[in-house]
Amino acid sequence: MPSSFNVESADGYERLMGRWSKRLAPLLIDFAGLADGDRVLDVGCGTGSLTFALAGRPGLKEIAAIDYSPVFVEAATRRNTDPRIAIRQADACALPFEDNRFDRAISLLVLHFVPEAGKAVSEMARVVRPGGVVAAAVWDHYGGMPIMRMMWDTAVMLDEDALPLRRKYCFQPMMRPGEMKQSFVSQGLVDVEETSLLIRMEYGSFEDYWGPIGAGEGPLGTYVAGLDPAKRKAVDAAVRAAYEAGEPDGPRSFASVAWACRGRVV
Repeated sequence: MPSSFNVESADGYERLMGRWSKRLAPLLIDFAGLADGDRVLDVGCGTGSLTFALAGRPGLKEIAAIDYSPVFVEAATRRNTDPRIAIRQADACALPFEDNRFDRAISLLVLHFVPEAGKAVSEMARVVRPGGVVAAAVWDHYGGMPIMRMMWDTAVMLDEDALPLRRKYCFQPMMRPGEMKQSFVSQGLVDVEETSLLIRMEYGSFEDYWGPIGAGEGPLGTYVAGLDPAKRKAVDAAVRAAYEAGEPDGPRSFASVAWACRGRVV
């Protein structure tokens, strides 16, 4: 299962998204629910935002985490000091665990990068015991991520080649209202509920925002890295102007919304 998310470095990902997924992780955990003694699987752990948030719950018996990227697996493993946590490289669409292994399987900001997202939901349900919970969250790129829409909406005014990329970014798997819920139901989960989770992304400066994108991290970074020098200069300047919005460079705060869904295994 190739992921559509490119990883240049673990540190770059932390600047791009890891610092914000740390804020989102507790909200998803609360939505998923936990009980003392639970065995929990983190599907697509990245650098460990959800994994280590789970580790802050002392009542959990076991925390397993997988990711497709060896860069992420190495970074998360290096950080880990909790004996309850086991991290390994694996495919979300072919989880290396037996049926009914866990009480909960949770996925944070991953399913929209899985080409066969429904298969990943099916695998999460397979490894959770009857009565257990599957939960996931993905960003609402179209309506809930103004900081990223700002970049794409600016880019398409300068580069018509960005038009199909913007559409792909805005409508990745699981991002339309009700889409995750429909997928959960189609995979046999019951008591399915979809909601939205809100955090704020706060940047100290334009460079704080643009640095990891300019370095090639993530889908936006891949696009920027492929521009010719003249177009790259124009996009850089236009996005900076959008970020500053006529005021001096400095701190900015943006609301950011994720879709979240949970369901029970029967």
